[in-house]
Amino acid sequence: MSVELNHTIIHARDNRESAEFFVNLLGLEITTEWGPFIAVELSNGVTLDFATIPTEQITPQHYAFLVSEEEFEAAYAQIRQRGIEHYADPRREQPNTINHNDGGRGVYFMDPAGHAMELITVPYGGWTAQR
Repeated sequence: MSVELNHTIIHARDNRESAEFFVNLLGLEITTEWGPFIAVELSNGVTLDFATIPTEQITPQHYAFLVSEEEFEAAYAQIRQRGIEHYADPRREQPNTINHNDGGRGVYFMDPAGHAMELITVPYGGWTAQR
């Protein structure tokens, strides 16, 4: 059996707010709600399980998502339309724009709990490095 990531728990101030922010931005759906978790399943079967915890216990994390050009275009339109602060770089020195790293497109923004989110259309190093 190969090793695969099955799920990860993402701490949130409000699990519903964070899950809905994510699904609305990327056109996904909430798949399961149980106990303290609201789960969103990605196309590779991995679930992001959003859990409400006290704000002072949230350690900001970074989550990067590889998306198609069409998904990027739709998400980026949502980012602009909703007035979400976004950047071409992780240091947030290039506001209101995207990058073209590795021949693709990428953007950084924060989710409602303060996690750094990244959308990219080409993996780091480019497609040839990954195949």
